[in-house]
Amino acid sequence: MTNTNSAQDFVKFALEAGVLKFGEYKLKSGRMSPYFFNAGLFDDGNKLGTLAQFYAASIFKSGIEFDMIFGPAYKGIPLAATVAMELARQGKNVPFAYNRKEAKDHGEGGSLVGAPLKGRVLIIDDVMSAGTAAKESIALIKAAGASAHAIAIALDRQERGIENGVEVDYSAVQYVQRELGLHVCHIATLADLLGYLGSMGAGMGEHAARAQAYRDRYGVNADGNQSA
Repeated sequence: MTNTNSAQDFVKFALEAGVLKFGEYKLKSGRMSPYFFNAGLFDDGNKLGTLAQFYAASIFKSGIEFDMIFGPAYKGIPLAATVAMELARQGKNVPFAYNRKEAKDHGEGGSLVGAPLKGRVLIIDDVMSAGTAAKESIALIKAAGASAHAIAIALDRQERGIENGVEVDYSAVQYVQRELGLHVCHIATLADLLGYLGSMGAGMGEHAARAQAYRDRYGVNADGNQSA
């Protein structure tokens, strides 16, 4: 079984699963990234089970308190379900819910499925690019009378956000933390990816150099300023 105790273990797992790839990838922001993380490729039971272990470890380590889990459609739906199962296996059994993209006008109706949204809600998602999905989830949770309390993501890209076509000096994660007031925990960051590549020696040298150059150009540090 994959070790789920460190961020670099997760980077190794994501590479072996084909979820983390190197090359040239155009992002929604228009930037050309030397790496791409596609959580949709955690596409079998073993991968999802191991992924849920990583999420659970990061959630417990963060110390975040919450009453239930919410998975935003679509990628967040299987993530919320599998993380809820893993948390229950480790002794923390909480309800979960998710939303539909389009409200259902028959049967039970509405856009929400699962347990009623209430109390402090932990949102489970894969990555956070511009914070748009987070804002939508927060609005939905608030409308249901609950409190969006925290977000758990797999990878923090640690790069400067873009608002109205202009780069800003903070990342989407930092925006959600500072402006929206939510706690954010992650399994791994771009810094962890660079640390893993550096530990692998010459074989990963080209990928490490390109990822570092990308971070030098677009990265933010813990204070929200551009990386030096």
